[in-house]
Amino acid sequence: MEGYVLGIDQSTQGTKGLLFDAAGTLACRADLPHRQIVDGKGWVEHDPEEIYRNTLEVVRRLVKKAGIEKGEIRVLGISNQRETALVWDRKSGRPIYNAVVWQCARGASICEEVAGQGGRDVVRAHTGLPLSPYFSAAKIAWILRNVEGAQEKAEKGGLCCGTIDSWLVYRLTGGKVFKTDYSNASRTQMFHIRRLEWDEEVCALFQIPRACLAEVADSDGDYGQTDFEGFLDREIPIRGVLGDSHGALFGQGCLEKGMAKATYGTGSSVMMNIGREPVFSSRVATSLAWGIGGEVSYVLEGNINYTGAVITWLKDGMGLIKSPAETQALAEEANPLDSTYLVPAFTGLGAPYWDNGAKAAIYGMTRLTRKAELVKAALESIAYQITDVIMAMEEEARISIGELRVDGGPTKNGYLMQFQSDVAQMPVQVPRAEELSGIGAAYAAGLAIGMYQKEQLFTANGRKSFVPYMTKACRDQKYAGWKEAVSNVLSL
Repeated sequence: MEGYVLGIDQSTQGTKGLLFDAAGTLACRADLPHRQIVDGKGWVEHDPEEIYRNTLEVVRRLVKKAGIEKGEIRVLGISNQRETALVWDRKSGRPIYNAVVWQCARGASICEEVAGQGGRDVVRAHTGLPLSPYFSAAKIAWILRNVEGAQEKAEKGGLCCGTIDSWLVYRLTGGKVFKTDYSNASRTQMFHIRRLEWDEEVCALFQIPRACLAEVADSDGDYGQTDFEGFLDREIPIRGVLGDSHGALFGQGCLEKGMAKATYGTGSSVMMNIGREPVFSSRVATSLAWGIGGEVSYVLEGNINYTGAVITWLKDGMGLIKSPAETQALAEEANPLDSTYLVPAFTGLGAPYWDNGAKAAIYGMTRLTRKAELVKAALESIAYQITDVIMAMEEEARISIGELRVDGGPTKNGYLMQFQSDVAQMPVQVPRAEELSGIGAAYAAGLAIGMYQKEQLFTANGRKSFVPYMTKACRDQKYAGWKEAVSNVLSL
């Protein structure tokens, strides 16, 4: 089948339009950033209308930049920043409040209330997730409580409560389709991952009416059609929807049990495919990988709040670098024997610690610690955090991970990738292709309409391999120092 697959990757920082040809190769890309709305409390929001406008505009720019005919686009796949939640009016389609971003912990007190009602164990047992303001439920509950009349209107079915994927599907189809996929639903903290349905008991704990939640469908299901408000000459089907990290897992070809990937973004998601049956853990989350072809797969996942954002902090917060590209050279010129550790718990620590009260710290500095050593410590903190999650997953699933497939902007940093391989003690595979989140959703859409064949699709991408060369004694010493640094910032 000739033509192109259109991918929309709606991420924390912006919206990407991606065009893939009949072989699954990225042919063109266009980007638009959106505002990061941060208040004095550190609460983070996005304007949903800005995101929707940018989605329409990025498609226009993409088609113009690629120089293709509009009619050559066959299908649309959407990947999205997960856990970010919003509420909109069912009739008008207008948001009643800004989207509350996944990084935002404003729902902490609501989670404490749920815990006080004995809900902590219920939430974990039913949804596979630890009770945390990180996930969508507490964010939606906060909006319903704090926007005048919202709770009452929700009870009457007048509102839609959802994640960014369901918002885009709703708007792109003119309000005809209100759906989400299994991957996104499983990250809301309201979805029963065994029964594969919204959980009445958990929804009641958060006071979120089930009637306000989207229909849950396969990730390669039918999400209606769109012409991007008349831009295309005809409507195209939306046949792929995946949360960004699940999209990256799919795009990386981690389709078999025991395969794992790490996405290095603003934060990071480390995922292991655990097959057709869930494994429950107190240290990492259990979620649905996707529903494809009528069957679901499960994953173990650990989420880290600050990875790529550590580099941003070096640049914007500390003024130590002018661009992320400088970090590799600085790390390489740093004293390799320096004992400085950075624990970037700026908003607490995610998996496997789940400590919202942890505070960031620079630990182990000496008089000889300079800018280069601090930059090195910042880069290494990314690898240490990901290694923490990998080790927890291997122990919980009783599966040894043979290699780690990675994606995201920081994977261009050779120092970081080599250190990741050394500290995790496994090969790290960096794909030639970029934009793995968008690739996953686009591939799911292309496969759904028969444009792609799975056997050929996942064998085409070459990879650069980093293998461990640090001695085990040196690695163990460094990792023990990291664990000591972490122990000093934990509040629990």
